[in-house]
Amino acid sequence: MTNPDNQKPVEATDVEAPEKTTPASGTSTFSTITQRWKREDLIKKASPIMRGFCLLFSLLAFIITVSNKHGYGRNFDEYEEYRYVLAISIISTLYTVWQTFSHFSKKEFFDRRTSLLVDFSCDQIVAYLLISAASSAIPLTNRFREGQDNIFSDSAAAAISMAIFAFISLALSALFSGYKLSTHSFI
Repeated sequence: MTNPDNQKPVEATDVEAPEKTTPASGTSTFSTITQRWKREDLIKKASPIMRGFCLLFSLLAFIITVSNKHGYGRNFDEYEEYRYVLAISIISTLYTVWQTFSHFSKKEFFDRRTSLLVDFSCDQIVAYLLISAASSAIPLTNRFREGQDNIFSDSAAAAISMAIFAFISLALSALFSGYKLSTHSFI
């Protein structure tokens, strides 16, 4: 083979090798990749766990609210605030049952992009509804508790607490859904 510039061939020792980082000077590429795998694995495991907690807490809020009937003036269905807690608990329970079923059955009801958007949007909407229901019932429960502590106000406080715990777990699930949405390539 002829060399047009009459230069000597390039030797392997003449080419500078890219500088590799050592664990002492920084993270290597391999450790960065394994850290990302660990993070993604943690998110894959934590997301259904948070949805399971939300299912448990919203189901408990539903059961406690429905069973809160203690005579005239002490029935949950006589007050709009407690009926709102009940309605949102039902919505939250149904939503998290559907999400849990779709996760464990590995069925895709939508394409991947739409599924991620639905997860993220619905997590936020249902979480907002849960905290809205809990915050609407707190003042009424506090008024009942001012006069005396009784089983009706204690049950209402327990249902509100379960709704708040459901909100916290669904809010964390919304964070995980947002992370999945942000790391997904839409090209």
